[in-house]
Amino acid sequence: MAEEKKEAKKTEQKQPKKPKKSLYKIEGDKIIRTNPHCPKCGTGYFLAVHEKRKHCGNCAYTEFVK
Repeated sequence: MAEEKKEAKKTEQKQPKKPKKSLYKIEGDKIIRTNPHCPKCGTGYFLAVHEKRKHCGNCAYTEFVK
């Protein structure tokens, strides 16, 4: 039988996640969300802010920044 070559699996480098405490500000008794939220999914889902766009990872909603 022919020997099979085993390919070495490449490990993908994950980008560091943004800490959750940077997504909120506390002023007095109120919690203020710093990132915009998705208009389709509601206030529980934040839009990821990129250079030229804002994107929702849940429903793929995208806003392009001018």
